[in-house]
Amino acid sequence: METTNHYFPDLEDVKSAAQLLDGVASITPLDQSINYSKAYGCNVMLKREDLQIVRSYKIRGAYNKMKSLTAKQLAKGVVCASAGNHAQGVAYSCKALKAYGKIFMPSPTPGQKINQVKMFGEKYVEVILVGDTFDEASEHAKVYCVANDMSFIHPFDDEKVIEGQATIGLEILKQSTAPIDYIFLPVGGGGLAAGLSTVLKTLSPQTKIIGVEPKGAPSMKTSLDHRTNYTLDHVDKFVDGASVKRVGERNFHICQANLDDMITVDEGKICETILYVYNKAAIVLEPAGALSISALDQYSEQIKGKNVVCIISGGNNDITRMEEIKERAMLYQGLKHYFLVKFPQRAGALKEFVVDILGPSDDITHFEYTKKTSRGKGTAVVGVELKDKKDFDPLMSRMKDKQFYGGYLNENSVLMDMLV
Repeated sequence: METTNHYFPDLEDVKSAAQLLDGVASITPLDQSINYSKAYGCNVMLKREDLQIVRSYKIRGAYNKMKSLTAKQLAKGVVCASAGNHAQGVAYSCKALKAYGKIFMPSPTPGQKINQVKMFGEKYVEVILVGDTFDEASEHAKVYCVANDMSFIHPFDDEKVIEGQATIGLEILKQSTAPIDYIFLPVGGGGLAAGLSTVLKTLSPQTKIIGVEPKGAPSMKTSLDHRTNYTLDHVDKFVDGASVKRVGERNFHICQANLDDMITVDEGKICETILYVYNKAAIVLEPAGALSISALDQYSEQIKGKNVVCIISGGNNDITRMEEIKERAMLYQGLKHYFLVKFPQRAGALKEFVVDILGPSDDITHFEYTKKTSRGKGTAVVGVELKDKKDFDPLMSRMKDKQFYGGYLNENSVLMDMLV
């Protein structure tokens, strides 16, 4: 597909955006990760956009866009739709520019992000919760915007937003003391990927640019594979900051020209990364913020001995999600398993299961059972945590040999949702 007639950010406009953002957006650190550098035999550097005042890079695009509005437009107010991070950037900008904003967010948005939006915007913003996904909230926001003659601040498909996000690229090139061989960046709607990739292709053409999406929301990868901007029927909303059904039109064409690869990462792997980075480096990442690091496994051979940058896009993680994150990580690692277990309805059956079937380091973490005396066997839902994933096959064999096995739930998402 030809891309020459489509918009591409101009480097001078990106430099102008950087000047506008001076004193508003922080120049975030580019820190070496000792743990990941050692693990992959290369120099891994983390661009810490989680250290922005709104804990994500979204302040860059939101403020740059709002500064481009006329005084009359600002006086009428602005509207945006966001799963959280863009909303915080808009809220901060509303207060800074004394402009009123209506912020539409999906109903399931974590409370931590909603509260942050209200805190940054104070009296200048109103949060409206509507729809189950970003795309649904966005439709409501656009209708409201037109009806009230206000300016829409798009989270990714806007030239000024793209140019604002692109300023990260200027910073990275100034901060890095060595040529960058690879850069991994998260992709949701594609604004960051479009802006940053253009800067890198212009000023550091040897750098390989790798886009990363969650496996459950592969809108950019699907679009690039189809060679047209494609709308997904459904997305997994877990990685809320990078789960959109359709990427931006401008962003698709830019990424089609600039990205060297577009890959997806399992949500379980993302959760594993969040826990690892927290335990090893005391960095709190939201799921979208962990995407770039989570992709390193897939490039472990190519990046050996290279200089690698991972964009840490945000750190707005609600502490109430940590149990779910731990659960998803353990399921991905093969350490957490759920079974239907058929217990003979007699005294001592549970003891037999614990003593004769569970391994010495296996641990029961979930157990639901109701005795039904009219049956010879009763089925329980049992969750078992293993110390080593190699213990799974022996456990399964013992359950079948002793006739306790009733079914394996990990591979049946419908039953898992109903029973666990």
